Amino acid sequence: MFRPELPDAPPLPTTVTTQQHVQAPAIPSAGRPVAPYVGVGAVAAVVVVGVVLTALLAAVAITAISVAIAAVVLRSLVNGANKR
Repeated sequence: MFRPELPDAPPLPTTVTTQQHVQAPAIPSAGRPVAPYVGVGAVAAVVVVGVVLTALLAAVAITAISVAIAAVVLRSLVNGANKR
């Protein structure tokens, strides 16, 4: 009564396709750089973005730790005031 019914599987195609692979040279020529479109500016931008993201992550972690410490201190102050 509550058994799910699976739809019928579509028939598989019977044609066989072949793919041609073009093999790249194993060693690039010595006269050309490996990545000709990557300049010093792009590398510097990646480094700067990495430093900024790391600084932001550290700031968030320090903020979370300080909020947790403040919550513990406030909780102990409230509990101490209720016991008096």
